[in-house]
Order: sequence, then C-alpha cells, then structure tokens
Amino acid sequence: MAQRRRRTAQDISEDSVNNSAKTSAKTSAKTSANTSTKTITAKIRPKKARLSMNKPIDPEAYAADLASLLRAHAHPAEAVRMAAYMKNRYPFFGIKSPAREALTRQFAAERGIPEGDALERVVLALWAQPERELQNVAMSLLEKRVKRADRGQADLLERLIADKSWWDTVDMLAGKLAGTLFAKYPDLIPAYPDRWILSDNLWLRRSALLFQLSYRERTDTERLFRYIRLCAGEADFFIRKAIGWALRQYARTDADAVRAFVRDTPLSPLSVREALKRIGSD
Repeated sequence: MAQRRRRTAQDISEDSVNNSAKTSAKTSAKTSANTSTKTITAKIRPKKARLSMNKPIDPEAYAADLASLLRAHAHPAEAVRMAAYMKNRYPFFGIKSPAREALTRQFAAERGIPEGDALERVVLALWAQPERELQNVAMSLLEKRVKRADRGQADLLERLIADKSWWDTVDMLAGKLAGTLFAKYPDLIPAYPDRWILSDNLWLRRSALLFQLSYRERTDTERLFRYIRLCAGEADFFIRKAIGWALRQYARTDADAVRAFVRDTPLSPLSVREALKRIGSD
C-alpha cells in the first residue's frame, strides 16, 4: 500500500483545473496579506462598461494600463512568499487570486475585453512582462473569449505553452484553453497535439496528454492511450504525473478501461498511483 504523502504543487494544479481551471501560486495565509486581499476585493465592484464595445482597443496601451493597475496593488511581503512557492522562477506582485481577479474584472468592465488580433497582442504584451500575475491575467482574458476563439488561436496557445513554461500556466493553457479549442475544431488535433506528443519540449508533451481532461465521454481513448504509451518510459516528474492525472480523469467515465490499461501497460509507480487513486486496482 502506498504511503500517505503530502500534497504536491501538482496535486494543487490538478484540483485547480478540475474546478474551473483557475491557477495561481498558493501562498501562506498571513494576516496582513489576507487583510490586503479583503480590502482590495471589498473596494472593487465591477461596473457596467460605460465605453462602447465597438470602440477600438489599443492593445499596447491596454496591456500597459492593466499592468500598472496590478502594480499599484502590489504586496511586497506576499510577493516574496509567492515567488518562493514557485521556486523563485518568476517575480510576483504579491496579489492573491481573488484580488487579482477582482482587479481584472474591474478593468475589463471599464475598458472592454479585446478580441481577435487585439486580444492576441494584449496577451503577448502581458506575457512578455516579468511578473507572474500578468501571465495569469493574460490567460483570464483568453478564457473570457474562449467560446469565440477561432482556429488560428492554436498557434498562440502553442507559443504560450512553450514560453515561461511551468505547471501553473501550462495546465490552464492545455486543460482549459487548448482543450476547448480542439473540441470546437477537432481537425486541428493531428496538426497540434499529435505533433506536441513527439516534441522535445516536455511542456508540449504534457499539454498533449492533458488537453482532453474535460472531455469525458468525448475522449478519444485510442489517442489518449497511444500518447501515454509514447511517454510511459520517461523519467520526468511532470510527464509521469500528467499520465496519472489524465487516466484518473478518464476513469470518471470508464474505470474498467483505465484499470485494464494500467494492468497491461508498463507505467511508473507514480503514474499508476495517480491513475488508480479513486478507483482502486479491482
């Protein structure tokens, strides 16, 4: 029997995508930070947009003003804790998810939400900034327009997956945004996930494993199992974890198929444990 272990950052990522695919760095619940978050969210009440939605959006100005808004609400002490939690890979403003989302809603209500080429330019401008919250905001904007996304967005998502890559962005990009796009345009799957799974970039391979997370009965089981077999021998933690996560999600739909696949396929102990976590081996 596997020993009990502490939840990892990947466990938190999975729960986040499962519950609306919203990710952000988990931080210590310090009194001062909580007070700051409550103050921000209490003061910010999204207003109905007063600007015409037909008015053109200047992408560069939009991204710069949005970044300035978040910078004005920075919490330096919390930023240190958030960066440490993410192994100091990226700097942070120190704004927790509720406050960040409230600020983004306020800004979008007043300035509108870009779409099409303007949205892509805003997203890329935000992605180029060092603070991690700005990549989170970029994904939030994409999510707000996810139902309107056209097939051309696949190139943008691939670019974002491969840039400033870590689980906190990749899992949202793959599990929510790419998954929704490929469900809408399934003919893109051979050109993107089928290529990603063979990529030298582990985050593209992880994305190929995860894009069907929410598909349930629509899951292409043959493709999922084929992808897993291609990666089953990899030693990388993020690939092994993704294999287990993808199987665990599909087990909600067909537990017997997952058990049989795990029984017949050489997988790492981590992948097996994650795959069978909720269903058991028999």
